[in-house]
Amino acid sequence: MSSLEPLGLGLDLGTSGLRLAVVNQQQQVLHEQALAYPGPFRDPHSWRQGFITLSASIPEDLKFKVAAIAIDGTSGTLLACSRKGVPLGDALAYCDAIAEKTAAARHLVPEGGAAASASGSVARALMLLERHHWNGHPSEVPLLRHQADWLMGWLLGNWHWGEEGNNLRLGWDQEQQRWPEGIAAAAWNQALPVISASGSRLGTLSTEAASALGLPKTTEVVSGTTDSNASVLAANPAPGDGVAVLGTTLVLKQFHSSPLHGPGISNHRLAGRWLVGGASNTGAGVLRQFFSDTQLVELSRQIDPQRPSGLQLRPLTCRGERFPIDDPQLEPVLGPRPISDALYLQALLEGLCTLEREGWKRLRELGAPPVLRVLSVGGGARNPQWSQLRRQALDLPVLDRSRTSAATAMARLALKGATSTSS
Repeated sequence: MSSLEPLGLGLDLGTSGLRLAVVNQQQQVLHEQALAYPGPFRDPHSWRQGFITLSASIPEDLKFKVAAIAIDGTSGTLLACSRKGVPLGDALAYCDAIAEKTAAARHLVPEGGAAASASGSVARALMLLERHHWNGHPSEVPLLRHQADWLMGWLLGNWHWGEEGNNLRLGWDQEQQRWPEGIAAAAWNQALPVISASGSRLGTLSTEAASALGLPKTTEVVSGTTDSNASVLAANPAPGDGVAVLGTTLVLKQFHSSPLHGPGISNHRLAGRWLVGGASNTGAGVLRQFFSDTQLVELSRQIDPQRPSGLQLRPLTCRGERFPIDDPQLEPVLGPRPISDALYLQALLEGLCTLEREGWKRLRELGAPPVLRVLSVGGGARNPQWSQLRRQALDLPVLDRSRTSAATAMARLALKGATSTSS
């Protein structure tokens, strides 16, 4: 490798923490490091400080070769900030169902789709504007930015931009390349970002960001994507594959020839193809409400997937669901709890399998082809008992792709975006 070979840096912002990766032009991973958020997940300062801490872990002989950065973030996590990017408070997370604003939000966007869903960012936008006492004057409206877009703005020293995939839940129409009429005509439309396509080169690091990260000021900032899309890119699915992201939340994605339309459904344009799917409010996060990681490993070993628990649970982390059904009032069903912890864990996993089966069924009902096998990414993919329960529930091959990394996918996207547009 030439000593001047450019490197790509990718940052993955998940629910429980951050992961950073550095790759070379041969797509080899030269450095990778993960970190829990140093503060609460909803605190934007925690995202930035986590990034700074992770950057400090990069070996010095790699730092000066970093040519481009791309970031993925949790889809739907939204905050209000000043024109200079100063957060006006904590973000509202993707799982914060704002039921009291959902009806008003649906008047601003077309029926169906991610923005009209209870999981859409429009309801969160209205709540943030109310929370921060916006007086209705367009010139004084705060900026509304999703997680990855806010941190990307800090890199640039300019909060002008928003990546298209991260803004679908705020109403961006990726097919028409515009905001819907209701959003565009809203008095707060100046809060919206200017949309950039994933993989676009937007500028170089600001002096502040370069100094804080210890990276060259010439480092390009490339528009990233959502965390679930990054996981799909990392899994590299073949035709007929579906991708299940088994992280804090359960996300199902597959490539299709055209968009799908329905509440809770997202459509992303990636590499010339439509990536369709949905994200549930369930996932491994609900398991951690009851068990530590060590307990999950130990108790899973006691599970016999051939012997059903006999319990019918709906393991949501909180009230409200977004996919496979869209219902902000849907209540979790987490009991009755048996005496055996292993049996209770099995029942929770069976409930997750049921929701996954219904998710793939929902995508088929809307026009997607049936998946022939499922590639599994995220920490849950490494649980052999859960994998066997999923094979039985789905009646499909379930393959472990947990060693892939969303941060690595972002590093590769960053390098591709910088080199493909360079002279």
